Amino acid sequence: MTLPHTPPPYYAILLAAGSGSRFDPLGHQNKLLQPLEDGCSVAVTSAANLLAIMPHVLAVVRPGAKELQAELRAIGCEVTTCEQAEEGMGASLAHAIGKVRDAPGWIIALADMPYVKPSTVRTLLDLLRGGADIVAPCHDGRRGNPVGFSHFYLPQLLALSRDEGARRLLQTLPVHLAQVNDPGIHSDIDRPQDLLH
Repeated sequence: MTLPHTPPPYYAILLAAGSGSRFDPLGHQNKLLQPLEDGCSVAVTSAANLLAIMPHVLAVVRPGAKELQAELRAIGCEVTTCEQAEEGMGASLAHAIGKVRDAPGWIIALADMPYVKPSTVRTLLDLLRGGADIVAPCHDGRRGNPVGFSHFYLPQLLALSRDEGARRLLQTLPVHLAQVNDPGIHSDIDRPQDLLH
């Protein structure tokens, strides 16, 4: 008797390996560990919004980010360290995708965007499950984050490097835009005043 095959799950990738130099040019404070108004950190809130919809979240962090790793693991994220994080977002994203390359698709989110609604994550995931290859949310006529890719684009994602992230792919390939009522897709924590939402 053979057991039914369980397909691999969709994964959310949480990019949490940036240096945050605009937030603190001296590098004393990790912006992702800063508390928001409810007391939860920026990264934990961003991760929780993904976990509300997707049980499999892989966070990628830079070397030495032990406190951030611990916080993300404590709420249920898998965590991987990208030794090449200094090279930029593209290197971190390719590293994370390589760890979960068997997934049928990925929602790629930024850890400094804690105001994205879980409903937006659900919309993007439903579109991927429905056969879309690249998805992104749109609010007030502007595309935002997170974005989603199907397994079809695995080679292109693995080939990313330096700081280009997925932006070049979104500029050159057809993207299915999902209209969402979510201004959080444009709100990131770039400077200390952004913590007061």
